[in-house]
Amino acid sequence: MLAELIKFGVSLGSILALAGFAWMLKLGGDMRIRDARHAREIAQEQVFDFIPVAVALDRAGMGALLRDIEGRQLLIRRHGSAFVGRMLDRHVDARLDQNFLILDTHDMGVRPITLNLGEDAPVWASALRRLPS
Repeated sequence: MLAELIKFGVSLGSILALAGFAWMLKLGGDMRIRDARHAREIAQEQVFDFIPVAVALDRAGMGALLRDIEGRQLLIRRHGSAFVGRMLDRHVDARLDQNFLILDTHDMGVRPITLNLGEDAPVWASALRRLPS
């Protein structure tokens, strides 16, 4: 009986130690795009010469669309515990459903993303029609 209690105590202590270590490293958690400034920082990390002039944030913070002075558009989306960026071109499929913009980039292993852009969704959907090839 004593041996089982010791095993249980060591197991519980190990689990708590690992959880504490993960917490110290800020692993896991719920990654969201906090605001337009955060979206701009992510965009500049993803694409060197991309300087956003317009930002549309998903209401849940799961993604964002950004446009630069040249009219290029960048999609930022969550991928695991990080964010990835994808320059959009005319090959992207965009579907508007009220305040939602559904984007499919047809990248291998990447599912379509639904962005809740609110009243800005139609504006961004029409801008996607003018993208370069």
